[in-house]
Amino acid sequence: MDATDLARWQFAITTVYHFLFVPITIGMSLIVAVFHTAWVRTRKPEWLRLAKFFGKLFLINFALGLVTGIVQEFQFGMNWSDYSRFVGDIFGAPLAIEALLAFFLESTFLGLWIFGWGRLPEKLHAATMWIVHIGTVLSAYFILSANSFMQHPVGYRYNPVSGRAELTDFFAVLTNKVQLVTFPHVIFAAYMTGAAVIMGVAVYLMRREAKAAATPADVAKSDAPMYRKAARIGAVISLVAAVGVILTGDVQGKIMTEVQPMKMAAAEGLYQSVPEGVGAPFSVLTIGSLDGENATPIIEIPGLLSFLATGSFDGAVKGINELKAEYAQTYGASGNPRVADLATAYVPNIPTTYWSFRLMIGLGAAASIIALAVLWTTRKNRTPTGKWLLYAAVAAPLLPVFANSFGWIFTEVGRQPWIVFGLMTTANGVSPSVSMGEVITSMTVFTLLYGALAVVEIKLFLHYVRKGAEPFEQPQDPADRDEDAPLVFAY
Repeated sequence: MDATDLARWQFAITTVYHFLFVPITIGMSLIVAVFHTAWVRTRKPEWLRLAKFFGKLFLINFALGLVTGIVQEFQFGMNWSDYSRFVGDIFGAPLAIEALLAFFLESTFLGLWIFGWGRLPEKLHAATMWIVHIGTVLSAYFILSANSFMQHPVGYRYNPVSGRAELTDFFAVLTNKVQLVTFPHVIFAAYMTGAAVIMGVAVYLMRREAKAAATPADVAKSDAPMYRKAARIGAVISLVAAVGVILTGDVQGKIMTEVQPMKMAAAEGLYQSVPEGVGAPFSVLTIGSLDGENATPIIEIPGLLSFLATGSFDGAVKGINELKAEYAQTYGASGNPRVADLATAYVPNIPTTYWSFRLMIGLGAAASIIALAVLWTTRKNRTPTGKWLLYAAVAAPLLPVFANSFGWIFTEVGRQPWIVFGLMTTANGVSPSVSMGEVITSMTVFTLLYGALAVVEIKLFLHYVRKGAEPFEQPQDPADRDEDAPLVFAY
């Protein structure tokens, strides 16, 4: 292990940790906006209570996502200076727009939403949360456009004098075909995740309220019906978003096969090419060696890999062995002095790629099953209290969160050894002056800090979940408020 490996580990730890909060932020901002709008339109107290309650949980998540996201940018200069120098001209525009437009849009209007109770007109106040949501979506778009350049470089020219990629077509970067399918896939996954968090919390509180009631009449008078409604809304949005994830993921798989065929082959551990008319199977479970070269499929679905890659159940799929030879001939020296075999240098870690792909799919499917179960058991105004609801309440938020994380692990590990596909290898992107000791020190500090932040996040989140929604309090009319009254932080 050297500085490159440690730098990769550090970036992986901070990135995956940060992305635990991103989809929750995007998804919950939408649903809180829906709850707030429902209050403005119907004047039913339950909608206001839900908006304030889940808005509080949203703020806790937003704060930690903000703090952990800042660390990402520092690493580009600290551990990946050669990479930053190479792509700086490309990344500068979308990341600057993300910070100056999207981030400030969401943070400014989130402040207005927090302090605007009783000060802003109600329709305008509800609109601020919609603007926050739009800001989170725009932020995702510009960040994903930078990542999509790493997957499929477009809109640039290479300057051999400076040794940098220079931007020639900003619109091409923003409309990269990888970006156009990755963005909706990530947004649907975020909606699914945010909705699952709403559903899980609401299911827990619904069961608690229902069990505390002595009679069915008491259940009807408690907050259980309100939480039941929130749980069903979360389940419906989660299932609708899951359909979007499946459809966009299908298109994404075909684009991925076109621009990064090695990633699709690695996702199945397919070493031998499968010709047209045969159909490459997709293995649900495989047992084999750690390097993936010796594997025995246990459960296979015939032709499914061909369909994922080409849209046809008997389409041709190139295997790792054929692609190794092609990459070695096309790209020549790997730029990694530790790997003498050029063919091996262009193959990602097969077990990680294989299992992260399946965990992404499997965990997402499990989350959808829970959403279906919640809808089924709460139909016709039923309020179940079975113990399985406790497990569902815990699993519902975690499953899609980890599915998102494994999806990104697959996306980034499957691209290796490239940091920018076809242009720069990861080994060539690391800072040449950074030592192992420096990386170990910063990684240790970040890991301990993130561990402490995780404890704070979980304790805060669970504390306010247990408290439940506050009793209804009629918001003050802005016309009746003293203009000289100080701002009050309501959370």
